[in-house]
Amino acid sequence: MTTAIQREKPVEQKVTYTLFKDGNFYVVENVPARVNQETGEQFFAPQTVEHLQQIISSGNQPRRVIQTPVFEFA
Repeated sequence: MTTAIQREKPVEQKVTYTLFKDGNFYVVENVPARVNQETGEQFFAPQTVEHLQQIISSGNQPRRVIQTPVFEFA
């Protein structure tokens, strides 16, 4: 039997991190995070957040580029 406390304990997994900044949409795959299995909330270590900021601000070529449709909620 799984208790509520056990279900809410975050689990280490790789996630896809997304960010919309200065009119650009960024996607970083395979980011280590602790994920609450019940709510889906993601928690990142401070070193991970720093590395994400470096990746996005580096200006390096991305591994790949995706095209994303944008809709307006009307």
